[in-house]
Amino acid sequence: NVAMRKKPLLCGIFLMIFMMAFLSIGCTGNAKDSSSSSKGRSSQNHTDERRTTSQDCLLPEAPGTAVYGNDAVSIDASNSSEGYVMICYNGSIDKVKLQITTPDQTTYTYNLALGSYETFPLQGGNGTYDIKILEHAYDDKYSVLFTQKLDVTITDEFKPFLYPNQYVWFEQNYSAVSFAKTLSEDSSNDLDYVEQVYLYVIGNITYDEELAETVTSGYLPNIDNTMRTKKGICFDYASLMAAMLRSQNIPTRLVVGYSGDAYHAWISVYLDEIGWVDGIIQFDGKSWSLMDPTLGANNSSSSVKKYVGDGSNYTVKYFYY
Repeated sequence: NVAMRKKPLLCGIFLMIFMMAFLSIGCTGNAKDSSSSSKGRSSQNHTDERRTTSQDCLLPEAPGTAVYGNDAVSIDASNSSEGYVMICYNGSIDKVKLQITTPDQTTYTYNLALGSYETFPLQGGNGTYDIKILEHAYDDKYSVLFTQKLDVTITDEFKPFLYPNQYVWFEQNYSAVSFAKTLSEDSSNDLDYVEQVYLYVIGNITYDEELAETVTSGYLPNIDNTMRTKKGICFDYASLMAAMLRSQNIPTRLVVGYSGDAYHAWISVYLDEIGWVDGIIQFDGKSWSLMDPTLGANNSSSSVKKYVGDGSNYTVKYFYY
């Protein structure tokens, strides 16, 4: 559920995804075998002059081979092994929430729209997920409409960070996806491409003060609208960046939290030769910044940490997967 509304502190971003997990954010150096968990993504050769541009992006589907629910809600878990579920609410209540509790007992809370399938990530890895649909009853109270447990084995750990979902939605025909290809073709490697995406977004998208003052609960980004109007709030910036990276097969996580007492947001990406580089793009409550853009994909884990730190001062508050 998106509540990106308190601009003085949060500059327009708050997500009501209550996950009071206190995690350290750092950089791992254990790159994965491209023949297994990195399947479907191109490993970069340091001698290549240009990165391999992906011509197709992943698109979630609801084929109906594994469906749970009742007359008011349908949970399509046919592709849970790909790291997502699709949920459609067809009831009569105007306020409906979805809660997904991961195997480590972290609970993510979302708003559900009426009448169409929406995609939600299974970002907690393998194990048992609890899915709960709640309808508004009165005041701030909700009643449980339906619950379902799912035993999930994800075939590729990166898929939850490559597929579009409710917060980071994109399709093959989106202008942002098309432009992402152009940027990729002009990039020498994955890290260079990350920098090009960053430079494009901060150089072309203007912060929308009016929207930040008037945005209401339930707001979701429309990345092509952001591209068209060249305006957006922080959630739009983050969603656009993530979509452009994911559409080019770069696993991307969006995280919101605090560095000490200061509100902070960051985008983490996975590079084959390094692993997760956390906080590569950061938001400090006022503006976005790129961690050292000269950082090469052939750097070791220890050298990466001198740019992004060991993560000991970061407290995760919200995840935008």
